[in-house]
Amino acid sequence: MAYQKHYTAIVDEGAEVGDGTVIWHFCHVMKGARIGKDCVLGQNVFVAGIVGDSCRIQNNVSVYEGVELGDNVFVGPSAVFTNVKYPVPGMKADGYERTVVEDGAVIGANATIVCGVRIGRCARIGAGAVVTRDVPEMATVMGVPARERDKY
Repeated sequence: MAYQKHYTAIVDEGAEVGDGTVIWHFCHVMKGARIGKDCVLGQNVFVAGIVGDSCRIQNNVSVYEGVELGDNVFVGPSAVFTNVKYPVPGMKADGYERTVVEDGAVIGANATIVCGVRIGRCARIGAGAVVTRDVPEMATVMGVPARERDKY
């Protein structure tokens, strides 16, 4: 079984895409990106990082180089990942900070994940939250900056 992609999507040679993955309209998967099996990439998703198995990435999300999503991760529409802590005009593309989202984490719509953090297994990030530090497993964080609210 192979993956499926909409005719407007671009998957560069050298990208790895797992069986059963579906890539929708206007997506771009870069050379060197890895996407696991049975994932769904919504409209206008960009991937240069690593995506585990059975992930759902909603519309208008960019998974940049240095970003790693574990298995069964959900990323809501228009969530933002960064990969450079202190961007400078004309900066060369080396030294990206690593951001890890562990298995089963859920990231709400319009959340911003600042690079260099680890989001723990099964953590929940509220819609619109700005995550500036690590999130423990099973924690729920909300707000700007994101703060732990409760556990489930």
